[in-house]
Amino acid sequence: MTLSARRLALATLDRQMLLQRRPLSVPDAVRQVCALQAQTPASPYLALWNRIENFAAEQLDAAFADGRIVKAGLMRITLHAVHAEDYPAFHAAMVSSLRASRLYDRRFTDTGLTAEDADTLLAELTPYLQQARTSAEVEAEVLARRGAGTERAWWALRTYAPLHHVPVGGPWSFGHRNTFRAAPAAPEVSAREGVQRLLLSYLRAFGPATAQDFARFTLLTSAVIKQAVEDLGERLARVGGTGRSMLYDLPDATVPDEDTPVSPRLLPMWDSSLLAHVLPGRLMPAEFRPAAVRRNGDVLPCLLVDGRVAGVWRAVGGGLELTAFRRLTAGEWRDLTEEAARLVSWLADRDPQVYGRYGHWWDKGLPGVETRVVKG
Repeated sequence: MTLSARRLALATLDRQMLLQRRPLSVPDAVRQVCALQAQTPASPYLALWNRIENFAAEQLDAAFADGRIVKAGLMRITLHAVHAEDYPAFHAAMVSSLRASRLYDRRFTDTGLTAEDADTLLAELTPYLQQARTSAEVEAEVLARRGAGTERAWWALRTYAPLHHVPVGGPWSFGHRNTFRAAPAAPEVSAREGVQRLLLSYLRAFGPATAQDFARFTLLTSAVIKQAVEDLGERLARVGGTGRSMLYDLPDATVPDEDTPVSPRLLPMWDSSLLAHVLPGRLMPAEFRPAAVRRNGDVLPCLLVDGRVAGVWRAVGGGLELTAFRRLTAGEWRDLTEEAARLVSWLADRDPQVYGRYGHWWDKGLPGVETRVVKG
């Protein structure tokens, strides 16, 4: 079977629960989509609002509070919300890459500590981190243990150590200042097994996909990914696509038909569906990428129309401003504004000015062809 670009996009939308919302619990939904980008505290909530039928923000509040869903540094050296049972394997898969990204960085080497010193220090800090600690508190502890100039080592350690971010309240459970706690003890998972389990989870959420797609999602090396593909063997299916690279999938996975309808969505910042495949991705028209993805890497909240990014949105004055990058039909605008009105109402009791700190990107100008403001 050879899959068209359209069917590959539909496969991603289906597995990401963006074709239609599903009546799943928060833990089941998060496990289905592999991981939710959590670089900004609001994003996992908005991601689930787009995916779960009748989703209430309090459901994710509770899952964070009781530890069924955890927030941690993982793929692409950034924050993700994942199922607690998946975290040990995902961390095992990523720890070598995370560790290397920091311990060879000048910001760490300038402390005068070696990589071995960092690992020893982390072992010493683990009992201290059994309770929630802010970065300032941990830096003070490092300073007391290792002396002046070494406190910056925490910047490196917090990236690769097995740590969870601790909910601190506020509209989205977490603020922009992070608090950490050591991850609970769990059965040890080897790096090799961790990569295999992460790859299977990734394909369940984003497949069919190439090894290069998986590398884009994780930043793992080609050698590590090649080994995982070989290890999994017949647990992976080989599928034909539009390019030269082999597509891998789960043997029992399905792909929607070409004419499957797609409802509009208002995606959060850095939605994982836009970051899971080689550029420009399956849902992002190449010509819109410079506007939707800023030079510093900020991925703006996007409008999804017929399964493709068609513009961006932001909160303004008790409503949402929708900026289309292409001409939309009357029917597309009708469906999109109905969806936007539902989101305005949903945000009203939580954070009507969500993502307000990123308004400067609109101030600098966007190539929109039409803008509409939607009230609740």
